[in-house]
Amino acid sequence: MFAITLYIVLSFFFNKCNSQIKDKKMSDKHKDSSNVGNIFVPSYLKLKEKNELKKRGEELWERLKHCDLCPRNCGVNRIAGEKGTCKATATLQIASYGPHYGEEDELVGNGGSGTIFFTNCPLLCVFCINYDISQLGVGKNTEIDDLANMMLYLQKIGCHNINLVTPTHYLPHIILALDKAVDKGLRLPLVYNTSGYEKVEILKYLDGIVDIYLPDFKYGCNDLAGKFSIGAYDYFDVAQKAILEMHRQVGVAKPNPKTGIMERGLMIRHLVMPNNTSCSDKVIKWIAENLPKNTYVNIMSQYSPVFKAKNYPEINRRITYNEYHQVIEWAKQHNLTNIRVQGYYFVD
Repeated sequence: MFAITLYIVLSFFFNKCNSQIKDKKMSDKHKDSSNVGNIFVPSYLKLKEKNELKKRGEELWERLKHCDLCPRNCGVNRIAGEKGTCKATATLQIASYGPHYGEEDELVGNGGSGTIFFTNCPLLCVFCINYDISQLGVGKNTEIDDLANMMLYLQKIGCHNINLVTPTHYLPHIILALDKAVDKGLRLPLVYNTSGYEKVEILKYLDGIVDIYLPDFKYGCNDLAGKFSIGAYDYFDVAQKAILEMHRQVGVAKPNPKTGIMERGLMIRHLVMPNNTSCSDKVIKWIAENLPKNTYVNIMSQYSPVFKAKNYPEINRRITYNEYHQVIEWAKQHNLTNIRVQGYYFVD
């Protein structure tokens, strides 16, 4: 009986000690990562000194009169209230903002990624998991000053970056808001979280502004892109040029060696789809042949047949283990050295 009692007491003691040690390590880690905003110098500060942020924002605003911000090239006058293919006018709409812990580990850290979800989207994917925001218009009308304050709030609560989700069609608003936020002390890395359907001409406005590009590389073939992202029959051609421009601007993504937090670089996402309808083999091959082998590539497994996917039999199911594993094998065969593999949650 004494031996059992002694065992329980010692177990409690050692567990408590281990818990305290773990808590201290977590506290120290949080301290390091939360300081990233203080030691990191975002590239947009140099442009702010030259009044270049406001200038670029105003130039992009003028383009809303005959909108050509995305490859759809609608040409509508959004200033006058006309809606483009993305369904957006010149009125800024935001669905939500806050710390997000479901992004890549290097973006999340302990404080979360400071995401801002913009309403509407130029790509129109029939399987979009955020379809209520991207295509059904969920969101609130928001002023540019309010967007600037959102950025500052996310910094204040300890987020590691400002993560702009589906930002292309509101680019003028974003840059003008950034100009205001910098005046009030914004110093976090800016993440451009995009579908990859971007014009090089427009991306050049972001040179020196964006620190981290986070594009989806959705398709390696134009015909299926046009089918599942309605009418985007030039997706693969457009995405190739866009991703090369992103890499030119920010280079290979490498996290801060002290904190593990990403501060600059290109982080590619590729969503594996059923029956290889995303042409994953061609995406992987193109990355291996056109970018450094240590390019950050997150091979994503969470495809789910939502929204209008039920109308397309070839994508109306989850992916299988074998389908996902095949894409991993292609990445290995092409000697990509910086891939991220997600947990296996599949339905055969």
